[in-house]
Amino acid sequence: MSSNTPALRGGLLALMAAALFGISTPLVQRLGVGLGAFSTAALLYGGAALVGAFSLRPKEQEARVRRSDTGRLLAMAIFGAVIGPVALAWGLQRTSGASASLMLTLEALFTALLAWRLYGESMDRRVWLAMLLLLAGGMALVLDQGMSGGVQLVGLLVVLLATAAWGVDNTLSRALAERDPGQVVMLKAALGASLTTGLAWLSNEPLPGWMAALGLLAVGATGYGVSLRLYLLAQRAFGAARTGSVFAFAPFIGALFAFALGDRSAGTLMMVGGLLMLCGVALHLAEIHGHEHVHEPMDHEHAHDHSDNHHKHSHQPTVIGTHSHWHHHEEVRHSHAHVPDAHHQHVH
Repeated sequence: MSSNTPALRGGLLALMAAALFGISTPLVQRLGVGLGAFSTAALLYGGAALVGAFSLRPKEQEARVRRSDTGRLLAMAIFGAVIGPVALAWGLQRTSGASASLMLTLEALFTALLAWRLYGESMDRRVWLAMLLLLAGGMALVLDQGMSGGVQLVGLLVVLLATAAWGVDNTLSRALAERDPGQVVMLKAALGASLTTGLAWLSNEPLPGWMAALGLLAVGATGYGVSLRLYLLAQRAFGAARTGSVFAFAPFIGALFAFALGDRSAGTLMMVGGLLMLCGVALHLAEIHGHEHVHEPMDHEHAHDHSDNHHKHSHQPTVIGTHSHWHHHEEVRHSHAHVPDAHHQHVH
């Protein structure tokens, strides 16, 4: 198998996740009119939990979530399924759908910085320049909404809070990328939906109508459930920072969809900000990383096949295709282009 295949597969998975999430943002803005932020988040992650429940795979094919993962899953639910969607739902009702969509690009900035700081993922000059372009684009959007009025700016800044929360969530989920993505989606989404439902009840938020409720459940199933499953598979293939960068195309897809739905808020600064962010994403994706590195001996469990260069163990009888079991890796020293997947998490 070509060394570029994992990066290509990871990129395509992340791009599909981005498309589903990007389209969801303008839809959440429309369907959430008149609803509370907690109720909106509860319905979105209720739909996501259903997707997770129906996409579970046999334990022979995917590693199970362990009891030791409970704390991490709870943290993922708080940041990714409570703070993130609640802040997004609140902000979307108070700012432009196109500018809010573009602001979500900064999720890639928070994800990359946290992956670099906490996991030692490589950040060369090209990646740093890409991050600066994303930051400059975000500043242009803030200036654009600041000129539109105070309420618009406050809404956009709350959307910025959502991007930071999802950046933390993305970084936390990296350690669960080798678990069954359906199980991770189901547990995280169920925890998030339960917490936000309780907060909606305590806040006396109005009950949604049937059309809005069904619409938000459907958006949650695709834009949050299926999208998160694809995102986890992409992280498995080529790491948290790069998955975050490809996923940063979601805001541009969302902005275009918002424009197609009639949003005409685009001004000069918004166009400049979007262009800067697009250049930053493209620059990050152009990174090529390769050097001599050592694989330390390790034992772990995850879904794998024997067509790559890192799984040489044998089975009796022979196993063909993707399967999961506890296995051992001997120490190996070699050089090739690689990405920070489960077997390339060395510090730079």
